[in-house]
Amino acid sequence: MTVARVTEIIASSPSSFEEAVKQGIARATKTLKQVQGAWVQDQKVVVTNGAVSEFRVTLKVTFVLEE
Repeated sequence: MTVARVTEIIASSPSSFEEAVKQGIARATKTLKQVQGAWVQDQKVVVTNGAVSEFRVTLKVTFVLEE
């Protein structure tokens, strides 16, 4: 029997939502073993002086627990 867990990660990038997702997954896989997938729960931008300065994503990352 396989048991999985979902954890929430918030990641950011100055360039794009896609880059924020990639950075979040890269960081998650350094700590979590057997990452199986993720979905973007939320997207947000930070505006500084009238321009987008940061892209943020909230990810739900799924990983399989070791036996």
